[in-house]
Amino acid sequence: MLAGALAQVARFGRSCLVLGLLAGLALPGLAAWMKPYLPFLVALLLCLTAFRVGAPRAFGGLTTGAGVLAQVLVLQLVLPMGLLAVLFVFQMPITPFLLAVILMLSAPSVTGAPNFAIMNGADPAPAMRILVLGTALFPVLVLPVFWSLPQLGRAEGLRASALLVGVILVSVGLGFAARHLSADRIGPMQERAVDGLNALALAVIVIGLMSAVGPLLRTEPMRLAGWAVAVFCLNVGLQVIAFYVYKGRARVAFSMISGNRNVALFLIALPEEVVEPLLIFIGCYQIPMYLTPIVMKRLHDRA
Repeated sequence: MLAGALAQVARFGRSCLVLGLLAGLALPGLAAWMKPYLPFLVALLLCLTAFRVGAPRAFGGLTTGAGVLAQVLVLQLVLPMGLLAVLFVFQMPITPFLLAVILMLSAPSVTGAPNFAIMNGADPAPAMRILVLGTALFPVLVLPVFWSLPQLGRAEGLRASALLVGVILVSVGLGFAARHLSADRIGPMQERAVDGLNALALAVIVIGLMSAVGPLLRTEPMRLAGWAVAVFCLNVGLQVIAFYVYKGRARVAFSMISGNRNVALFLIALPEEVVEPLLIFIGCYQIPMYLTPIVMKRLHDRA
């Protein structure tokens, strides 16, 4: 009965994401209460996603590795360093918004990317491969970004990021192991049930990630509107550009991940004076990210 109920939830996965966004805005007290538990919820979501996809599908494209590695290098190294180069050439100051953009571009895929692919009827395995490899290489690929931003070049930040990466990789391993041990008992109904559970987990997580947005909506709505519009254009713009530039099999995954990154990884590593605007960015960032399966579906259906 529970599997059937969760399978029904999976049918309305996109609606669950919207409800989570609205709850994050309407219930700032709940969002603040949930904030300390976000790392555990993210780990749980990644474990569920790994269980849903399974190791054979996730690592199928990693046997050769070159294609996935190239995708990760473009997303997490070429893009942020390219933006830094442009800012250097034109001698533009790194504002709080631009700092948040640079960090976002250097972050690995958001953990929910395979779930977004499932919601849009695409194969989640390419997204999972980029997520796994990008997360594993994150401590190395982020070094040039840290070195280019002296105010963030702290060993404490790198160690904190590496620790979180380790937690995520453990979560993936547990999910793969659980799928392997129960493979003979997983059918279409059970997979749909896991999809429903993932949708619920995503809806819950976004409430905590919106902790800085609800209060700002009540005190400085115009400032929040400016951040929200800029972040929305950034997220969707990157996805559209990536979709038309990249033509490979992982087209939908590459498009989704280009705009949807796990920028929250940096919260535990940044100095206190940088955290405040980044929290606003992360909160606003949830809106286009969680609307991706709705906003991008028509475009991704062309893949």
